[in-house]
Amino acid sequence: MFYVYILHSSLLNQFYIGFTSNLEQRLELHLNPTENRKFTAKAKDWKISFKIECETKTQALAIEKHIKNMKSKVYIENLLRYAEISIKLLEKYKV
Repeated sequence: MFYVYILHSSLLNQFYIGFTSNLEQRLELHLNPTENRKFTAKAKDWKISFKIECETKTQALAIEKHIKNMKSKVYIENLLRYAEISIKLLEKYKV
């Protein structure tokens, strides 16, 4: 399984979008100060606020790219609020 995830930092009031095959390990890497991180190094309070379980890596990458291309905090907030958007994304990028 692969996951598309969105982290949120209350301190920065910003979101980070990514994908992984191991969500817990990936979060630990984002929070680890010894890792070579650029964007997520700005804060230490990242929390997983959204995740979608994808069937394939290709599907996960396509959904991640879609969310990033929207370049919209409002779109991300709507993803968090309305579960049907996630379902539509999974259907749209079904392999």
